[in-house]
Amino acid sequence: MMQTVAIVPAAGLGRRMGGSRKPFLEIGGVPVIVHSLRLLQSIDSIIEIIPAVRPDDMPGIRAMIEQYQITKAVRIAPGGAERQDSIFNALQLVDCNVCGIVLVHDAVRPFADAAMVMRLIDAAAEGFGAIPGVPLKDTVKIVGKGNFVESTPSREKLVAVQTPQAFPCDMLKRAYECAMADGVYATDDAALVERIGGRVVVVPGSYDNIKITTPEDLGIAEIIWRGIHGGA
Repeated sequence: MMQTVAIVPAAGLGRRMGGSRKPFLEIGGVPVIVHSLRLLQSIDSIIEIIPAVRPDDMPGIRAMIEQYQITKAVRIAPGGAERQDSIFNALQLVDCNVCGIVLVHDAVRPFADAAMVMRLIDAAAEGFGAIPGVPLKDTVKIVGKGNFVESTPSREKLVAVQTPQAFPCDMLKRAYECAMADGVYATDDAALVERIGGRVVVVPGSYDNIKITTPEDLGIAEIIWRGIHGGA
């Protein structure tokens, strides 16, 4: 398979978690970020993992990398003010002559699985951006001024998008360079690739692949973890 570098942004301030550093909270007695790093460590085609963290978190993440034997995480990128800044910083360490694919995975999604990662890498190897998505369960409303409903889009063409997201290396680098030059920020990497005309395909995600954003999410994550590990 095509060699892949994984970037793991983990520099968020955790505002919706009351200021707690989400990647370093624990699920099943293990830091959230370590669940994500262990998954990426297990994928043979991933040759390097580059976490992007705040400068004051670097000693802590280095200690975790050593403790949990994440041998593919040799270099750490400095985190930026926004997620996009962190990923841009990490991309400066990536040589597209060495790796063909870049995979971006949020540190706070601890329940992605190897099969999902392989689907994404396979799709990116075909020259596309690849993102995991799941069908929406709820009806979505477009809300305008005064919180009045303006329209109700059909759910048939809507998906909830997750990470990891995988892209040909040169495609993602060009998308980020254009966005940063233009001062454009987006909530996911695929939006930047779409902006330069790159094609992005959706592959099956997982409803268990939740993002740890609020204190309630941490409780749900513990339930998912116990389910995965047989109630341990």
